Amino acid sequence: MDTGTILILSGTMRPDSNALRVSKVLEGHYRAAGAITQILSLAELPLSAFAPTIYATKPPEVAALQERVLQAAGIHVVTPEYNGSFPGVLKHFIDLLKFPESFDAKPVAFTGEAAGMWGGLRAVEQLQMIFAYRNAHLFPDRVFIPGVTQKFDADGKLTDAEIDGRLAKQARGFIGFVAAVGRK
Repeated sequence: MDTGTILILSGTMRPDSNALRVSKVLEGHYRAAGAITQILSLAELPLSAFAPTIYATKPPEVAALQERVLQAAGIHVVTPEYNGSFPGVLKHFIDLLKFPESFDAKPVAFTGEAAGMWGGLRAVEQLQMIFAYRNAHLFPDRVFIPGVTQKFDADGKLTDAEIDGRLAKQARGFIGFVAAVGRK
């Protein structure tokens, strides 16, 4: 089913992050289901994104990232939980994007991951408030990955079959959600 591109947003700028590993697993599930995807890792944010003038003037490299969000048919946010919330860089990125059109009526799904036992629950719930404020269509099937540091082998392969199955189900469901409520 061609629903347009689903942008998988890896919500941290840490290199070799668990969020990026989960994003790559999701990308595989989306592709297996026939969806077109792109991963946008916040590790791609250029230094110019942190200049004090960024809100007045967007440099071309930041405008290009913003355009990827605008063109996406749906966004799947993968967020770690840092200190009981989502990473500050993710909030900064959201704040850089055009208002209201970046998320207005855009389907958004959420996956949380954390070393702790709640699997990013707090981070996802806080993000859902922000995206609801921005008028996104929130996909209700969330996935939380507790103990994420023990879920991947040395090669970065997900070793937890139950979590893998839940991610696959979430991806398939979100494809249908994007088709049903998506915009062009």
